[in-house]
Formats: sequence, C-alpha cells, structure tokens
Amino acid sequence: MSLREKIEDEYKNALKSKDKNKISTYRLILSGLKDLDIQNRSGQNKKDTDDEDIKKLLKKMIKQRTESIDIYKKNNRQDLLEIEENEVSIMSKYLPKQLNEEDTKKLCDQVINKINAKSIKDMGKVMGDLKKNNSDSIDFSLAGKIIKEILNKK
Repeated sequence: MSLREKIEDEYKNALKSKDKNKISTYRLILSGLKDLDIQNRSGQNKKDTDDEDIKKLLKKMIKQRTESIDIYKKNNRQDLLEIEENEVSIMSKYLPKQLNEEDTKKLCDQVINKINAKSIKDMGKVMGDLKKNNSDSIDFSLAGKIIKEILNKK
C-alpha cells in the first residue's frame, strides 16, 4: 500500500469517526498532494508523484508547523499551539522515525571522524554525507547545530 493510499484511508476513517481535527489535517495533506501532482504533471520533468515526493511534502509541512509552534509558544497562544502540535503528530506518523538528539550527535561524530573533518569549512562535506546516507532519519536543522558545535571545538 502506497503512502498516498494510507493517507486517503486514514482520511476516510476520520470522516467516519467525525474527528474534526484529523479531517482538517488530512484535507491539508491531500490538498498539498494535489498541488504536488499538478506541479509534477506540468513543466519539463513530467512524472507521477511517488512516496519520496510525498515524504518531502510532509517534511516541509512539518517544518512549517514547527516554526509556527515556536511562535505560538513565545506568544502564549496555547489554543493554536495544540492544533499545530496535533497536525505535526498526524503528519509524522507517515515518515520514518527521526533520530533523537543523542543519536543524531553520535551519528554526526561518526561522520566527522569518517571524513576527517577538521574545521567549520568541512561542514558541507559532513552534511553531504549525512544527506546521502541518512536523509530520512535525521533532522538536518538539529544536525547542523550539532556539527557546528563539534567543529568549532576542534
């Protein structure tokens, strides 16, 4: 079963259970998918939307909501904060499990040692290696902070 089919099934289940929060979140996701389909059909590189495209879309949507969550926390908007957090939790279940901060730190250390990075100038090489081998399981904004910390100490 493809990622799109899973999302559509969950949307139908949310409609049956009349869960307004889930319904609105799935509508957002499906709307994003339709936009992505249109984008993929037009232009020079015509292709069908696959699971990788859907994962990228979900990551982008989660990133937008995470930024909103930070803003709502600063402004003490608990009502809006809960809505965004709920959307993030629904979207996250369609992505591979992200590494926590400790595991990300270990992985960054391993890559830095593997490619023998000495200074902040080597950060691009480290990030490139991480993207090539761990693109689904790592939060790159967190990894960037960790890599900067480690390389600045060297």
